[in-house]
Amino acid sequence: MSASSQIIALVILVILGGFFSFAEISLAAASKLRLGTMAQEGVRGAHAALRIKSNPGRYFSVIQICTNMVAILGGIVGESVFSPYFYALYRYVMPLEAAQKASFVTSFLLITLAFVIFSDLLPKRFSMNNPEKNAIFCVRPMSFMSKILGPLVWLLESISNGLMRLLDIPLKPRDKITSNDILASVIAGGNAGVIAPGEQAVIENVFNLENRLVTTAMTTRESIVYITVDEDEQSVRNTINKNTHHHILVCSDDIDHVIGCIDSKDILHRLLDGKPIAVSDQGLIKPVQFVPDTITLSEILEIFQRSREDFAVVINEYALVVGVITLEDVMSTVMGDLVLTPEESQIVERDDNSWLVDGATPTVDLVSWLELGELPDAQCYETVAGFMMYMLRKIPKRTDRVDWGGYRFEVIDVDSYKVDQVLVTRLSAINPGAGSSAGQAPAKAQASAPRSPS
Repeated sequence: MSASSQIIALVILVILGGFFSFAEISLAAASKLRLGTMAQEGVRGAHAALRIKSNPGRYFSVIQICTNMVAILGGIVGESVFSPYFYALYRYVMPLEAAQKASFVTSFLLITLAFVIFSDLLPKRFSMNNPEKNAIFCVRPMSFMSKILGPLVWLLESISNGLMRLLDIPLKPRDKITSNDILASVIAGGNAGVIAPGEQAVIENVFNLENRLVTTAMTTRESIVYITVDEDEQSVRNTINKNTHHHILVCSDDIDHVIGCIDSKDILHRLLDGKPIAVSDQGLIKPVQFVPDTITLSEILEIFQRSREDFAVVINEYALVVGVITLEDVMSTVMGDLVLTPEESQIVERDDNSWLVDGATPTVDLVSWLELGELPDAQCYETVAGFMMYMLRKIPKRTDRVDWGGYRFEVIDVDSYKVDQVLVTRLSAINPGAGSSAGQAPAKAQASAPRSPS
């Protein structure tokens, strides 16, 4: 074979090697979900690509056989093509035996470099651009190669399947998509600008429903509006007039003895009909469902769906009322800033390094907002006020503060032992160089005497 024929053969082998690498990575990177969508849309070859993607053993066996054959042939042809030229060059500057060895090594390195760049790196990079389309393109030629190499492929598959059974390894890949996989895709889409920040927040909130307890979204006990069964009409009217809630609890003596609830629509109907408002009237009080404070928002959604109700009373292990929750509360948690006004927001950004936080803010919201690690002993409290109380080991007073995770948490407003507002400041803004390891710095609590008014 002439030198020109050998060079042409070598170029063909490099191209073939590149095609097999291209076909391998295209199928590996292709998404079954996207291939399924393309198949439903009638894209030609999508069904075949999806079928191979579901059972790729034979496909990759063909690729490995072809890749190794091309590499071996490339080494044989390449060495015989270039070695004489390098030998003719090296023999003038080194002994003949050394020149022969040097020409072989140089030819080997040159061929290896050509195959690495043009048969491996570049094709694999090209294949990552729209891998589903590339996989469909490679299906037909690879099916043809599979038929030609059928007996050899069958032999290799039988041997490999036998070894996998011996090692108790599944023969087919187990497709397992987790919520973390989906969230990672959503975050990547947000970083690429495909998903808007608001949409990304909603999707993340949906997945967080399984991790958030009802106590993080409910109306807390001290904010519950209720009436007692023996209240007179004027008192009931005043309560309804001051509050615009859809449901109002009805209790016998106090909030821990709930009888049921009344619907504001029923009150409106009675007013339009000119009837008096009497809590004890037949049919005005509706039964209410009770749920424990240990269930998640995902579970309360299922309860609302089964019961066809959108209101529930949350009780603790001592059967004491800790709050009420509605379907609207859950949806507000999902939608977040898309439905909350600035006045309703529990975390207000003052500048790039400080935030004003409501004491009733769930710690999960604060951790997400500041991108903190898990708070210390997070199971012992649920709100920012609880975090301050736990870290200080006492009832917080104004100006008490805690340094943790690269941030300073300072109590700035207390109302009857209740922490109303906490100022969160980045430590690096207070002391440059401090608090650089957010989520890892040890906690340091400090209780200081209240400052005198300036």
